[in-house]
Amino acid sequence: MELFLTSFGALFSIMNPLGTVPVFVGLTQENSKKERAITAFWTAINVFIILLLSLFAGKYILSFFGISLNALKIAGGMIIASSGFALLTGKFREHKGMKRERVQQDIENRDAISLTPLAIPMLAGPGTISLLIAYNQEYQSTDQIMIILGAMLLVTIAIYVILKSSHYIVKILGASGINALSRIIGFVVIAIGVEYIISSVTAIVLSLGF
Repeated sequence: MELFLTSFGALFSIMNPLGTVPVFVGLTQENSKKERAITAFWTAINVFIILLLSLFAGKYILSFFGISLNALKIAGGMIIASSGFALLTGKFREHKGMKRERVQQDIENRDAISLTPLAIPMLAGPGTISLLIAYNQEYQSTDQIMIILGAMLLVTIAIYVILKSSHYIVKILGASGINALSRIIGFVVIAIGVEYIISSVTAIVLSLGF
């Protein structure tokens, strides 16, 4: 249960589906309720596929490039922390490469928005991918893998529900409410990134015999 809660909390915080709500609303404001639900569904499916690839292809990526787990965790921790800082400062969209001009282009061309920009890079960005690659190396048993898969599935369901309800969420919370929640989540994301860096540096120091 502890691994499930930890992995779910980390994934949900780093992906921050609430921060994607304003973008989703902007991209689907002229769509019908059914069309928005379909877009939310395929966005969630695309995210889940990306998460699966990140988790199970992680060891091959590390092996191919000759990257150690500690190096990956330090790099991933820096990326995660920078994502949290972007949330904290209200620059999450720019951090994900979603400038206003890009959003306007995607509004005009809606054919593949469920894959990009929604699934990539808004939800499953470098921080999420590096986190799952690290999980791939840390947790090897079948039980641990199944627990992480369960957390991934629950995060995917949460993404679908949040995006499907995004227009209602905006009406209830408003832009300021969503911004406030994103800033709170930003603190958590920064802490996750710093924890990854600290644990990796500690492991390196101990391996050197200090």
